Amino acid sequence: MKELTIDATVENIDPVTEFVNEQLEKLGCSLKTRMQIDIAIDELFGNIAQYAYHPGVGPATVRVELREDPIAVVVTFIDRGVPYDPLAKEDPNTALSAEERGIGGLGIYMVKKTMDGIAYEYKDGQNILRITKNL
Repeated sequence: MKELTIDATVENIDPVTEFVNEQLEKLGCSLKTRMQIDIAIDELFGNIAQYAYHPGVGPATVRVELREDPIAVVVTFIDRGVPYDPLAKEDPNTALSAEERGIGGLGIYMVKKTMDGIAYEYKDGQNILRITKNL
């Protein structure tokens, strides 16, 4: 397991993505898998940066670990910001036009569709969001 703790700012999305990609390359992840995880990082870390500590800034930890059965990579995002479960919101109706659908929810929906697992818990004053991608 490797982890990085960094200020939750939009400017730190790239360093977080680079950190995770270093670990994924060591695990031999395909380019497609890395790109899907990169999109998830952009959405999830971006949401933490924009909303968790608003209007201030606080720390976020990103953890990358390999699970054995089935073989999968698990990326965990941890922050001590405002409690928020992004999975509690209903999925957007993608059959509607963008105007009819309204704002919000599409990013987390994309993450749900591209990952093999996503779970949220609020524990010990922390938001903990895990995404799992089978290898």
